[in-house]
Order: sequence, then C-alpha cells, then structure tokens
Amino acid sequence: MKPLIEVRGLSKSYVMGSNTVAALRSVSLTIGEGEFVAIMGASGSGKSTFMNLLGCLDTPTAGEYRLAGEKVSDMSGDALAAIRNRRIGFVFQQFNLLPRTSALENVQLPLLYASTPAAQRRQRAMARLSQVGLATRHDHHPSQLSGGQQQRVAIARALVNDPALILADEPTGALDSRTSLEIMVLLQQLNAAGMTIVMVTHESDIAAFASRIITFRDGEIISDTPHTPDNAAAKLDKAGEVIS
Repeated sequence: MKPLIEVRGLSKSYVMGSNTVAALRSVSLTIGEGEFVAIMGASGSGKSTFMNLLGCLDTPTAGEYRLAGEKVSDMSGDALAAIRNRRIGFVFQQFNLLPRTSALENVQLPLLYASTPAAQRRQRAMARLSQVGLATRHDHHPSQLSGGQQQRVAIARALVNDPALILADEPTGALDSRTSLEIMVLLQQLNAAGMTIVMVTHESDIAAFASRIITFRDGEIISDTPHTPDNAAAKLDKAGEVIS
C-alpha cells in the first residue's frame, strides 16, 4: 500500500505563561492510500492537535510530516493553505455551512477559492451532491435540511476538489443514532471507492466502522490496531431504516 501520510517524530508544544505544555510527543506513523483510520482518545490526549497538523491547520514544533510524498511540516502559511485546498477535504461536527446560502453554493465554495470557472463549479458541485443523494435539494438552505442532510452537504463540499484525504472531526457528534449510521454508510462507500479517511471520534461504536483504530493518551500513541470494520449498511438495514 502506497503511503499517503508519513509522520516522523512529530511534536507540538504550546507556551502558556511560564509553562510549556507538550500537546504531542514525538509521534511517528504511516497511513496508506485508501485506509479508513479512526483516531480516539480522551480530551487532552493530543488527538485534536494531531488532526490539526494533518490538516495543515497548524505547524509542528518538531518532526516531519509528508503528505503524498510532499514535505509540508515546514511550509509557509500560504503554501499550507494551497495544500488544504488542493489535497484535503474537511468534515466537521457542526457542518459549518453558510446559513443564507444554498446547498449547491455551499458545495461550490472550495472551487470558488480555487478560482474555478462558474460553469465548472456548478457541474462539479452538482455531481458531488448527486453522489451523496441530495441533487434534488440543491437549492435548499441549511435550515431547510435535516442534520443528516446538512452533514451530507458538508461531505459533498469536502469532496468537490477531488482531495487525496478526508479529515472528519467527530462527523456524527451532532447526529442521532440512525442518522449517524447513514453518514457512516456514506463514509464507508467513499472508502470502498478508494478515498483515504482519517476520522476523530470519542465513540467506540463509530470507530468500529474504521479498518484501523489509533488511540492517543498524553500526546502519545498508546495503541495502533488493525480492525475488521463493522458494516454500517448492514446495521442500518437491521435497524429497519432506509436512507432517503
């Protein structure tokens, strides 16, 4: 399996008054293309710091991070922004959709930042909305959509730039159990099609849908375990639910 993420000795410290807090301590790992990895750990374990570094939202104090062979750990802010837009799709717990903007316009935003021509923006955004089952609701605003539908719009937005990596931060944290299963079905389908997904979650039943579970404690990896993933579609069928 070809490496997508290569991390060696990655550390992050924050200065708080007269104290220095080590949020991440010399973490090393490799994530291959097409993996579905769940990151777990209690509050303060370092998992969010690690995800911020993977997402090029922050820079490490020490160590090296390569994404698709490109060393990004010592890039400038502008270069990191370009990497984020070109290579990474983000999915957040609270969806982060613009409230007065349609689903279609929300999905188009990354393409707008990339100066993609208008006709191409619409075509690509509609294709991604269709992929997540929301083409017929492209003109709806977030307030007209359920929580699960809003998260599917957010996933379409994450996919619209054809990223190499999806970073999902508690993607089911604001959803009920049934809707969480619907989102995990979609993420598993994307992974089966070849998308690399790294997901932070504090819920063990959600982590169980990944094929690898990494647990952090006190800024260090305490376990990194291959896992036979639960089948989200089968669990949804068993619950008698149908994705609409």
